[in-house]
Amino acid sequence: MKRLSEFTFAITALARPLGSWSLRVVRRALLVVGTVAAIMVALACTRVPFDAHRWLGTAAGECRGGVEAIVVLGGSGMPSGPELLRLHRGAQLAVRHASVPVFVIHPDTADAMRQMVHELVLRGVARERITTLSQGENTREQALVFARTAALPRSGVALVTAPENMYRSVRAFRRAGVSGACGVPAWEHAMHHDFNYEHAAIGGKAWTPDVSEKTGLRYTFWNYLKLEITCLREYAAIAYYRSNGWM
Repeated sequence: MKRLSEFTFAITALARPLGSWSLRVVRRALLVVGTVAAIMVALACTRVPFDAHRWLGTAAGECRGGVEAIVVLGGSGMPSGPELLRLHRGAQLAVRHASVPVFVIHPDTADAMRQMVHELVLRGVARERITTLSQGENTREQALVFARTAALPRSGVALVTAPENMYRSVRAFRRAGVSGACGVPAWEHAMHHDFNYEHAAIGGKAWTPDVSEKTGLRYTFWNYLKLEITCLREYAAIAYYRSNGWM
């Protein structure tokens, strides 16, 4: 019994400072999380997320001059919204520059690549113009795969990808030796509609808030919150690429 009581006393003596330290850590973690959440909510009420996203899409340089090659960068599932947007924008550019080769880089199964090529063909791009490169697990590797391919142009290379990935993509391709890489971001286009409705007319309860004319609260605020996450992830990726000398 004496040994048991001594053991219990020792455990209690160790647990007290450990519990106090754990409590301090939890409090600090909650404070940090709460502060970050408050900042994100506040920023979502401004246009800062929109401007940050716009910067990622345009800062590395959009294509202004001649185009010698079109490169559609994959990375999402097929079909999916982001991938279809890139293919739609790439097809538009390919139709406008009818004699330019089109490259599709996507690190996925043959079925996904087949669907991507089919989508381009449906939108008016001749199959013989399309070259598929089914390697590249990230943007750095995709840039290296393209740069190593024989007889490729080094100027006027139009990169088509999501706006948030554009800055890193252009800089990564230039770092890999494609000095003439420029951006063609696949922007989403908002609907020009006010989306107001009659709260009471569609059965809205009198005791619930009437947000029928507050489209900023219903849509813009939440969209900007999502943009903040998107931009934070991309800025972290840019920092990682810089630390590796990939851009």
